Amino acid sequence: MAELRNPEEIMVCINEILTDDELRAILAKLQSNKDRDDFGLVCKRWLLLQSTERKKLCARAGPVMLQKMAARFSRLIELDLSQSTSRSFYPGVIDSDLSVIAASFTCLQILSLQNCKGITDVGMTYLGKGLPSLQSLDVSSCRKLTDKGLVSVANGCHNLRSLHLPGCKFVTDGLLQALSKNCHHLEELGLEGCIKITDNGLVTLVDGCRHIKYLDINKCFKIGDVGISKLSQFCSSSLRTLKMLDCCDVGDESIFSLAKYCKCLKILVMGGCREVSDESVKALAFSFGHSLKYVRMDWCLKISNSSLSCVLSHCKNLEVLDIGCCREVTDTAFLGLGKGGFESGLKLLKVNNCPGITVSGIQLLLQFCKYLEYLDVRACPHITKALCDQARLQFPEFCKVNFLGSLLDSDPADGFLFSWINAARSY
Repeated sequence: MAELRNPEEIMVCINEILTDDELRAILAKLQSNKDRDDFGLVCKRWLLLQSTERKKLCARAGPVMLQKMAARFSRLIELDLSQSTSRSFYPGVIDSDLSVIAASFTCLQILSLQNCKGITDVGMTYLGKGLPSLQSLDVSSCRKLTDKGLVSVANGCHNLRSLHLPGCKFVTDGLLQALSKNCHHLEELGLEGCIKITDNGLVTLVDGCRHIKYLDINKCFKIGDVGISKLSQFCSSSLRTLKMLDCCDVGDESIFSLAKYCKCLKILVMGGCREVSDESVKALAFSFGHSLKYVRMDWCLKISNSSLSCVLSHCKNLEVLDIGCCREVTDTAFLGLGKGGFESGLKLLKVNNCPGITVSGIQLLLQFCKYLEYLDVRACPHITKALCDQARLQFPEFCKVNFLGSLLDSDPADGFLFSWINAARSY
């Protein structure tokens, strides 16, 4: 008969056995946020470990709560204090809050302040002086910001890799000069709607920042061929995403330059660049069509069948294509689908407001695009649901066809673009 052990020898507290490092290893194995939160409910020691190991936090808080959060989450790397657009009446974070953040979250690397309309240059100055380890800052729609505050960030945060400023219309070339001088590791820059940025600023930027992977200059009307050509040359090996919607001064020279230098470009938005013509787009497809996944060239009025056919036949990895309002395009363009010798992986196609495309063109499209998930044919007078039914078109099982949807509907292409960009950031 086995000898019975003393119960006092059996009852051993786990906290007496496991070291802090071993508990951290256990915590690291927990995948879900709920399990990690439950870990902290065991006892004060476990709660302290769980708090200090937390890397990311999304919250809305004032100065007092921010100080308490800083004391508890002392090793926080990512802080999201963004304000919802639906709460436009509430300013969200203000300058005094940024003072607390700069003084308390000493390990912070990623800070998101989208739609915090109460922020001014004073707050940015606090960040520039207090967060030298900051690598990513998003101040989208913080409309009071100017060069003065953002230059302070550039001067103080030399490890900055990502800066997003959509809607900051007071930003000028002065900020780009400061970034070029101080932030040589910059990879992402969002400047949508920064209408004072010019070619000179972009040229200055890439002189010092030669690792740009993502550049958004949508609606930067003063940027044209000079700036894009210089970007293509200096960031040729790094550039993956270029968005230049409604940059009216961008023409063939820019596209030829991209075709010559940027062989790894995956996402290209040139909608509204009305000076872009067939020849430069064909050069693009011939040069690095294998890498392109997303191409938007709606309202490129000089685009016709020859260039579109070339895109469809050479860009074998293309998943999203927007040629809305390209009125010179007809069914003939889809003949290019069969010339590449491969089955198209196209998932989303927008041909809205293309009167030259008919049901026959869509029928040809469906022969080669078996993975189509969304097709926009709004305002195409020769494509209706009745005509498609009459022609007995067989769309892929999960494909949504937009015949009459509102122009205010959310654009599925934005979802594709968002997922790709975030996937790229994870590498």
